Amino acid sequence: MNRENKRKKYEKGYYKTHACKDTFTCKVCGRPVVPEGAGSGHRNHCPNCLSSLHVDIEPGDRAADCGGIMEPVAVWVRKSGEWAIIHRCRRCGTLSSNRIAADDNPMKLMSIAMKPAAFPPFPLERIEEMTKLMAGDGELKW
Repeated sequence: MNRENKRKKYEKGYYKTHACKDTFTCKVCGRPVVPEGAGSGHRNHCPNCLSSLHVDIEPGDRAADCGGIMEPVAVWVRKSGEWAIIHRCRRCGTLSSNRIAADDNPMKLMSIAMKPAAFPPFPLERIEEMTKLMAGDGELKW
């Protein structure tokens, strides 16, 4: 790689328009992460643990100085039906959304998706009582 191409790689916004072909080791689980298998040229998280690093302010700009671990905290479904992961930075609290990759761990994705149902913000034993308090009849109709 000549000097001019090497410099171009790190110009502002380079990764917005160019695929990232870099292989890296996940800072959370220690597994090697390769761009092949992602289904996209923009691999930005580990397919095993779904964690990433806080390197972007806008996708692909590499302008964030934080460098903290971005942990997966939720999933959501876009209008197109495509799933995306919500990451939260452990260091600064920034939230970001990233589309899932073709080789992402399906069990990890499902465990994140099911977490609100498994750990509701209220005791399930009191759901009928709470429904009555909200002017409902309190009966659960299945």
